[in-house]
Amino acid sequence: HRRLARRRGAGPGEHRGRSRGRSLMRHGTRLGIDPGDARIGVARSDPSGFLATPVETVRRGKGDLARLRRIVAELEEETAVLEVVVGLPRSLGGGEGPAAAKVREFAAQLAERVPVPVRLVDERLSTVSAEAMLRDQGRKGSKRRAVVDQAAAVVILQHALDTERASGNPPGEILERQS
Repeated sequence: HRRLARRRGAGPGEHRGRSRGRSLMRHGTRLGIDPGDARIGVARSDPSGFLATPVETVRRGKGDLARLRRIVAELEEETAVLEVVVGLPRSLGGGEGPAAAKVREFAAQLAERVPVPVRLVDERLSTVSAEAMLRDQGRKGSKRRAVVDQAAAVVILQHALDTERASGNPPGEILERQS
């Protein structure tokens, strides 16, 4: 039986800080996840870690983790997947409530099923930002609801990419498998 440990900052093969004034960005595609109660938004980055784009919305419930594992496997056939970035809902003050506990449990289950590290990152206001962006694009009602989870996953992943590019450090905390 494996236990998962939390660790902040850089993991194996990860960089800390900058080199000669340039930020270090790890190479590899990342998958971004916005886990909700009804749906899971999925996004991906390009291998250089520059841009996040939507992938799909997975219905929450039986088979959701298996579908996410298949998405990682399909992506691995095309490119090296560096990690899965999962949005962790925090309060505006930075605290964690029941929603964060659910996401931590989901992320731990996901980490046991995918062959790449899972990283938790702060996702404060990601859905609000995604809703506003879609509203600004003129998407209404059911059309907006159909893609808001993917858009939130894009916001979460893009923020993680931008943070790493600016600081040279991967954001959030990584869940590690331990035997």
